[in-house]
Amino acid sequence: MFITFMAVLLLFFMLPLSISASGDAFIGVNIGSDISDMPGSTEIVSLLKAQSIQHVRLYDADRALLLALANTGIRVTVSVPNDQLLGIGQSNATAANWVTRNVIAHVPATNITAICVGSEVLTTLSNAAPILVSAINFIHSALVAANLDQQIKISSPHSSSIILDSFPPSQAFFNRTWNPVMVPMLKFLQSTGSYLMLNVYPYYDYQQSNGVIPLDYALFRPLPPNKEAVDSNTLLHYTNVFDAVVDAAYFAMSDLNFTNIPIMVTESGWPSKGDSSESDATVDNANTYNSNLIRHVLNNTGTPKHPGIAVSTYIYELYNEDLRSGPVSEKNWGLFYANGEPVYTLHLTGAGIIFANDTTNQTFCVTKSNADPKMLQAALDWACGPGKVDCSPLLQGQPCYEPDNVVAHSTYAFNAYYQKMDKSPGSCDFKGVATVTTTDPSHGSCIFPGSHGRKGTRTNGTSLAPSNSTSSGCLSQYHDNGGFFTSSLILVLLLCAVV
Repeated sequence: MFITFMAVLLLFFMLPLSISASGDAFIGVNIGSDISDMPGSTEIVSLLKAQSIQHVRLYDADRALLLALANTGIRVTVSVPNDQLLGIGQSNATAANWVTRNVIAHVPATNITAICVGSEVLTTLSNAAPILVSAINFIHSALVAANLDQQIKISSPHSSSIILDSFPPSQAFFNRTWNPVMVPMLKFLQSTGSYLMLNVYPYYDYQQSNGVIPLDYALFRPLPPNKEAVDSNTLLHYTNVFDAVVDAAYFAMSDLNFTNIPIMVTESGWPSKGDSSESDATVDNANTYNSNLIRHVLNNTGTPKHPGIAVSTYIYELYNEDLRSGPVSEKNWGLFYANGEPVYTLHLTGAGIIFANDTTNQTFCVTKSNADPKMLQAALDWACGPGKVDCSPLLQGQPCYEPDNVVAHSTYAFNAYYQKMDKSPGSCDFKGVATVTTTDPSHGSCIFPGSHGRKGTRTNGTSLAPSNSTSSGCLSQYHDNGGFFTSSLILVLLLCAVV
């Protein structure tokens, strides 16, 4: 069903924190600091305000940044770093002092709404696991004493790897080694109305699946019904990895007899660059994943197990962190470079640009320089046939006929489709022969759709140009070895329009 996304665009960053089934989900962003040229606090906040970002998660409780966030209305999640966890978990006084310095000193001017106690403690800092729940309880006691426990929720983000046997989701369960931690933690979350925090990375699930997980399934791209994953126990259909992991967590909680704790995804994203072994860490895939993630979350569709229950999500992350160790991808999860320039431009169907905003909103779809001519021809036929693009400007004698070659003609057709689909994620792919650019490809009297503020006509529905689309054959004579359009082509176009 097509949704009026312009209204959503105006509202979604202003949505209140909500964990109820009736609440609306929000999109936030993580702010890491492993950056050699770290922007100043005021620069960071200026970027957040320019992008209308209303929910952020910090990996600490940086005083300068919390002061800069004061009186902005931005909802802030602060964190107890793992290296402080042991002290806080062993001393009520230490926990109270931490809350006094890092929370009470800043509210209400800074709108702190949640505290993450540690991060992926069970899988990265196992020696602190026994005191994790104590740390949570000590911090909660300090919030109660300050009368802030209703305003500020407490939880601890977990790696999705604590869930075992995760597909089908209905058979998932938490690693039972951690039951002495998970059971009291879930009791705390239930009693305080908080949420299970989960880091969900379909990129890693895809990378580690040895080809079992299709790329489209990881990227939220549309799948034909026969390609959807089906849980044989519940008969629920899964169209993406993200939902499957979230539902696996719901079922894992059910396995421990907890059925009413909502989930918040504290990290999810896709890297825009990788090394030679990470060929799918690309700008196009990062753009597609995060754009589709935003749309999916803001639709408030929930998951197959819990439709309509909000799954608010923080994108990982605001900046590329060049100081992070590990493979190249570890340094390239950001939406922005440290200087504030966007790594790429994210789009939401029908609502224009969300993050990485360029003020002109002028992006175009063009052919890749190394594209195979035969694949271009097939994609060109598809765009001017089933894609229902108006290709009449490419006819002989019309403004965009010259230069008369498949690269130029397919660039026009690809861009016309991209603009017609309101620049939606996946609509500039065409089996990998197209890419998005901010350079206007218009030339002479050939003005491309989207140029100088023009926008294509939006079609009803949400179908995207599929990455595995094939030529219908309807325009097989569209452009043959640089040949000319004939009068028969006009007839073909008319017939295709009728179809």
